[in-house]
Amino acid sequence: MSIEVYRDTWGVPHLRAADPEELAFAQGRVTARDRAWQLEVERHRAQGTTAAFLGAAELGWDAFVRRARLADTARRCSERLAATDPATAAWVRAYVAGVNAGLAEGAGRAPEFAATGLAAGRWEPWTPLAVWLSTHILFAGFPTKLWRDEVARRLGEEWTELFATDGPGTAGSNGWVVAGGRTASGAALVAGDPHRFIEAPGVYQQIRLACPAYDVVGLAVPGVPGLAHFGHAGPVAWAITNAMADYQDLYRERLRRLPDGTVEALGPDGWAPAAAHTETIEVADAEPVRVEVIETDRGPVIIGGPRDGSAEWEGIALRHPPRVTGELGFGVLPALLRARTVADVDAALDGWVEPVNVVQAADTRGGLLHRVAGHVPVRDRANSLRVVSARDPAHAWGDAPAPLPRAEVHGHAVMANARGLAAPLGVEFAPPHRAARIDELLRASTAWTPETTAAIHRDTDNPSAARLLDAVRRAGEDPGAVGGDGRPARLSPAGSEVRRRLLGWDRRMDAKSVDAGFYAAVRGAVARRLAGHEAFAALREPAPYPELFRPWLALGPRVAFALETLLVAGPVPAGDVDRIVREALDEVGAGEPPAAWGVTHRLAPWQALPDPDDDRWPGLGGDHDCVFSTSSVPGWTDRCARASAARYVWDLADRERSRWIVPFGASGVPGDPHHRDQLPLWLRGELAPVTTDWQKLTKEQE
Repeated sequence: MSIEVYRDTWGVPHLRAADPEELAFAQGRVTARDRAWQLEVERHRAQGTTAAFLGAAELGWDAFVRRARLADTARRCSERLAATDPATAAWVRAYVAGVNAGLAEGAGRAPEFAATGLAAGRWEPWTPLAVWLSTHILFAGFPTKLWRDEVARRLGEEWTELFATDGPGTAGSNGWVVAGGRTASGAALVAGDPHRFIEAPGVYQQIRLACPAYDVVGLAVPGVPGLAHFGHAGPVAWAITNAMADYQDLYRERLRRLPDGTVEALGPDGWAPAAAHTETIEVADAEPVRVEVIETDRGPVIIGGPRDGSAEWEGIALRHPPRVTGELGFGVLPALLRARTVADVDAALDGWVEPVNVVQAADTRGGLLHRVAGHVPVRDRANSLRVVSARDPAHAWGDAPAPLPRAEVHGHAVMANARGLAAPLGVEFAPPHRAARIDELLRASTAWTPETTAAIHRDTDNPSAARLLDAVRRAGEDPGAVGGDGRPARLSPAGSEVRRRLLGWDRRMDAKSVDAGFYAAVRGAVARRLAGHEAFAALREPAPYPELFRPWLALGPRVAFALETLLVAGPVPAGDVDRIVREALDEVGAGEPPAAWGVTHRLAPWQALPDPDDDRWPGLGGDHDCVFSTSSVPGWTDRCARASAARYVWDLADRERSRWIVPFGASGVPGDPHHRDQLPLWLRGELAPVTTDWQKLTKEQE
């Protein structure tokens, strides 16, 4: 083989090989060496076998993956890829071969294998597709439809979309492209940061892939070949954000078991056979658990089963494009690497399926791209809102997917999950704050550089605070006011001091800001009191669904993330809202003074093996609706579980002037010098240089 591995000063792998297949092998092998534990956790998550070494806490995920038939869907998509695009299938197999070649060495460096008794397994040609599916199956937030059902049933149909917001169960991003006419160099810039649940090791891997056919730097998903979402090929660069499109449906099924043990489902044409079999989930230090896997003509049944030996029962089936079409869009991955112009990127993305993204790209010829890519089925709007009846033919999918919007770029364009380009394809979008703030900042200059562009990432202005601050202002405007209970509606002296402090705050969620700490404390108190209001009493009982879906179904987080709306609309009377704000101000005033925001707003990454020293994770600035986006659940925890999983600035004038960062480092091995060496920069919102000069890299000896 002609494979060469180089590293920059941050340990980022730069790979060279004779052809794309050899390069894919190299990518798989170096990823296995650097991140064997992460790869094996992802493989097991995709197969529903994590409880076997992580214990009973993972049973909910494993059962969902089995019932949703994710591994089987990946096999189907892999078989279809081999039949329709053998070149891409061979490329994926080369990556898998590289993973298998490097796993033993990587596992030998990773102490987690010994800690859990896990042995490195074997990857199959379909495993990268399964990893991609399991990573994104909850990306579009289909459990929100369960929540809307509960709201309609318990609170009333008129409140179905009351809590619509970019809640804790969705994934978003910032992204922007600046045309050459508004940069100092005269060439375009593409920048942004994907917001995801933060995992350690990180969900993105900085890497460079070079062969005679292409030379691309970017952010890979460990376990998946190529650079699906973020890449700079020299003459062209691309990036994505979540389009917030709705492309997964839930169907309420009526099921019955016949005397011979077979299962039928009631559809538009009456009772029809459903596929059914039983799988066993192994559990570390516990008895195995058997799960019945059922699939109707709509899709796999992910919720519900027979109770008390009943022969008939209700379930909920999940329908999503890869399961229906056998397509995942992997043919796009090598095409993106070969792209040289915006037109190449555009043509490649016509084949994209999952997830549905807003894409931006720019090239050195002045080309710009702003479009949606992915597969969104055409069906009745009710499908997008709620769980729909499996019996009603009105909820069937059309034969062709929805047309995908695109737009011209005039000076600059911003994508931040807000209602905009992708509006026809979705129901719930992020509030407009991040998009509006980035647009405002970009309009302030016509000479953007990678350095000044990176400063946008660090912006901590919190526009979503305005509505609560308005309510805080009202709380002290009428000292003679009387509450609904006939008592004076006055703030205590301590509450008045908190009010004074908030009204003088600069609205920035800086880690060292004590005023931001006061704001967070008041916001949390308001969220808790609103969630405790009698108007929401019907929503307090846990919904009858698996614990896996609780982030979408818990009242507290729903209220916290819809706070802007609930302060001015909804079933809580305006007078009660004013009272709640006054009580919150008094509550914070009466307690210990809040600490600076970064004292409580600390990082809380997901790890397959939880860190025994959780308190050592650092504090950080930002907030959910800041450009410097760091999400917690106001009123319940200030700990940050979702934030920028990477940040980047792609410079089309000179790739060497591009910048990037990930939360931790290039290595997934504890104790490695590059395990967490990027964390200090990431916390400050700073970026590391992208090095592309081979002479400045260190060659790794085999």
